[in-house]
Amino acid sequence: MDNVIGAFLRARRELVRPEDVDLVPGGRRRVNGLRREEVATLAGVSSDYYVRLEQGRERHPSAQVVDALAHALALDEEATAYLHELARPRPRVRRRRREQVSPALTGMMAAWTATPAVVLGRCLEVLAGNDLGTALFAGHAHSDDLVRLVFLDPDARDFYPDWERVAVNTVAGLRAAAGLDQDDPRLIETVGELSVKSADFRRLWARHDVRQKTRETKRFRHPLVGELTLSYEAFTVNSAPGQQLVVYHAEPGSASAEALSLLGSLTA
Repeated sequence: MDNVIGAFLRARRELVRPEDVDLVPGGRRRVNGLRREEVATLAGVSSDYYVRLEQGRERHPSAQVVDALAHALALDEEATAYLHELARPRPRVRRRRREQVSPALTGMMAAWTATPAVVLGRCLEVLAGNDLGTALFAGHAHSDDLVRLVFLDPDARDFYPDWERVAVNTVAGLRAAAGLDQDDPRLIETVGELSVKSADFRRLWARHDVRQKTRETKRFRHPLVGELTLSYEAFTVNSAPGQQLVVYHAEPGSASAEALSLLGSLTA
């Protein structure tokens, strides 16, 4: 992707309503969100300079300008950090070998018999999981790929009762996990297939949301044990940059904890 910073600015501009940044909408507007000149005024830069940014003729705004643009576009902390990276990209490290999970990590997860855990790759594919983690996502056409599960599996909306929220967070997590390496062959394959097969994915990918997986409470409707409400924490794997360890947990004594215990018994 040649003009990543321009695409990001344009997408985020279209999501901001004038009233969100204390502007009077005024009259009939031909654009979604803010006009280019409105963003320029809010950020304290010239309209010509901002147009050059969106068109890719200027690609390296200063840190001060990035902060001003982030304020104008009402970006959160993570999106602001992402915009800084776009403006000052670090050298890319090409990863051509297939991602592998260390035996030490898989052995550690295997010992967590009451806790579902999976290791995700850069495109949110499931690289490894303990027995309970594998059982949590089992039974789907794309159990080994969380992005394709959300957007391509015929029973995804049943499995995820809060499907729209899961979909938004999944796409934002994919963009965050991929980072600035938008030319990665695996990412291109994933985005290309999903863009062709899923209108919902195309809609959400075009928003340029970016949000790392950190922690969240998520509902599942499991085909074997029914409703589950689980919290998860996501950890970066320092020995394998790009991989994430995701560990799920049910509130002790809850119906979800009982269902998770039943799933463990069925798995055993």
